[in-house]
Amino acid sequence: MSPARWTRTAEAGEASEASEEADRVRPPVPDRPLHPVKRVALGTAGGVLVLVGAALLVLPGPGLLLVLAGVVLLSRAVPAVRRFEEPLRVRAVQAAEASVASPWRVAGSALAGLGLLAAGVVWGARVVRGLPFAGWSTGSSLILSGLILLGLLVWSHRRVR
Repeated sequence: MSPARWTRTAEAGEASEASEEADRVRPPVPDRPLHPVKRVALGTAGGVLVLVGAALLVLPGPGLLLVLAGVVLLSRAVPAVRRFEEPLRVRAVQAAEASVASPWRVAGSALAGLGLLAAGVVWGARVVRGLPFAGWSTGSSLILSGLILLGLLVWSHRRVR
């Protein structure tokens, strides 16, 4: 066997190891079509996550991670969306790492999450008169947004550290 052949064989071995690693990280997509109800459920959940993530794009780490989660769900329902998944995954992980790169950024994101929690309690308990859409439906959605933001912040921080 010539040295050039060894190189090609080694490269092929590295490529197969990389594809095996990708398979372990991401579960394989089934070849059979999804049940229509499951397709609609995945599409709806993915769309909601994309919209919530777009609303949180002010905080790039959590916002892009939610958009990524929505695109992953949408790609299960609509295979044509799969091509956007990997570039978005790379960008979301970079943004999540950047969002916890300095203590000031972590503090700002944590304060935003705590602010959402406090606003949710104020809206839900109707502490201030004249607030639009006062009640627990609005308050609980603000509290949920704050918890999601803080959870994604903790996830980003653990991933980087």
